[in-house]
Amino acid sequence: MPTRRRTTRRPTARRTGTAPRRRAPYRPWPGSRGGGWARRRGRKSDGQVLVFGAVVLAVAAVWSMVSWLLAHWWVLIVLAAAGAIAGAGWVHRYQQQRAWDRVRQQALRYGLPELDVLHHRDFEYAIRDLMRRDGCTDARQIGGAGDNGADVLATDPLGRAWVIQVKHRKDGDRGSPVGTPDLQRVNGTARQLYGADIVLVVTNGRFSTRCAPLAGQLHMHLADRRTLAAWASGGRPLWELLPKIPPPRKSR
Repeated sequence: MPTRRRTTRRPTARRTGTAPRRRAPYRPWPGSRGGGWARRRGRKSDGQVLVFGAVVLAVAAVWSMVSWLLAHWWVLIVLAAAGAIAGAGWVHRYQQQRAWDRVRQQALRYGLPELDVLHHRDFEYAIRDLMRRDGCTDARQIGGAGDNGADVLATDPLGRAWVIQVKHRKDGDRGSPVGTPDLQRVNGTARQLYGADIVLVVTNGRFSTRCAPLAGQLHMHLADRRTLAAWASGGRPLWELLPKIPPPRKSR
């Protein structure tokens, strides 16, 4: 005898006579991820529009100016003439200033009392100016932290490279003498780092008795207070006052 298949029914909601509620459509809250992305996209579009508008305005302004200049070509001639006159005036003033600088440098003189009262940094600049007076137009002061023993660099009119270490003494030759460590310091770097042809130590004081023999061995030059006085107060260049100055390099 066939058996009747039982079916189970899910319980149904009881009808109350009212229509079922519909779920409200999804709307992102202000400040939520979806809304922020939309606002950022809108701001980006607005920025692109502003940039495009600015470019269009700039191109239009340039085009208007070019068109106006082409229609009034005589303005270009006036501007060119004014520029040429201004440039010529600047060149004339520059050349005149250079000429006056050369005159002042050639007339530069120092007495030992003037050099003794200088600050050690000002003394370095004075040595630089004396080298310029003698024709070393590229002379420059480099003394300071990390100078590797060099205070003044210069190239003389014969092409020889000078590396100068400057030692100032407030009491002149009554102060402490310059010693051999100062010579060794500048000798260790002058030729290797700066390609020096002439290595010089100059002071308004004096050198210790051991400096002269060491300078001869190291092929260095010393300018003490007496040599400095003759150089600073006269018109002779330093290389005419120092003995055994090497000739210029053949490659120069």
